[in-house]
Amino acid sequence: MLVAVLLAFPGVVPNAWGNLGSLLETFRPWGGLAVPVLMILALLRRSAIAMVSLALPAAVWAGLFGARLLPAAGQAAAHDLTVLQHNVSDDNPDPTGTARALAQAGADLVALEELTPVALPVYRAVLAPGLPHHTVVGTVGLWSRHPLGDSRPVDIRPADVRGDWNRGLRSTVRTPSGDVAVYVAHLPSVRIRLPDGFDSAWRDESAAALGAAVAAEKLDKIVLLGDFNSALDDRGLAPLTSRLRPAEEGFGFSWPAAFPVARIDHVMTRAAAPVTIWTLPATGSDHLAVAARIKL
Repeated sequence: MLVAVLLAFPGVVPNAWGNLGSLLETFRPWGGLAVPVLMILALLRRSAIAMVSLALPAAVWAGLFGARLLPAAGQAAAHDLTVLQHNVSDDNPDPTGTARALAQAGADLVALEELTPVALPVYRAVLAPGLPHHTVVGTVGLWSRHPLGDSRPVDIRPADVRGDWNRGLRSTVRTPSGDVAVYVAHLPSVRIRLPDGFDSAWRDESAAALGAAVAAEKLDKIVLLGDFNSALDDRGLAPLTSRLRPAEEGFGFSWPAAFPVARIDHVMTRAAAPVTIWTLPATGSDHLAVAARIKL
């Protein structure tokens, strides 16, 4: 019963201490692993009642996440834009290989985070042939097959952050289907540490600032690409998920690349429909790249 309630209503867990509610929401899909563990205990106890009761959390998990196990809609579905989002990692040992992999994906828009002054010329050179238009603000950048206009920073800096910290941008992409406001953002990292627990204060503050910028956007069509350092279920991303439609087909875990356990890299839209979303093979980054097809 407890597992079923926590799966169905994670909001009952408060964030008052250690942001336990957000931590639970971030790894919510993995709550289903409690079912086979409880099944083993039920078998050891030879309890028929315990076995039957497992149908409840199993049904809740299936209702929440079962559809994500179904085959994807397919990359051939009708769409207007293919977008790609990737945190390339500031300590990536192979930016050239990463840039080539991204260029070969054939996306119309490529959003990158954790760009460094040393690696930036590499991405510019490799991506330029297929994506001749680009803009960079701080450590985030956008490359486009279509012309860009009105490119500018988006201030998502938490109040307590000092120094050179620019991790948000906004640009108008002039597509054949009309102008689209494209945002690229890299929200602050979260940490799990004692005695604070799941420390997400900066991330939540940055998400609120980004949500306000999106709400003030004058163009109808919006595409938001970024590393948000959290799963969509996390209440800390409510300023974004309440205003935009996430692409969430399948599980699409994107981090860490060696053994992904959470999708923290996202594609969201307004007045546009995500058709399908998938992850690309690993690069030199600790994140997997996420690609999506969008119908305007």
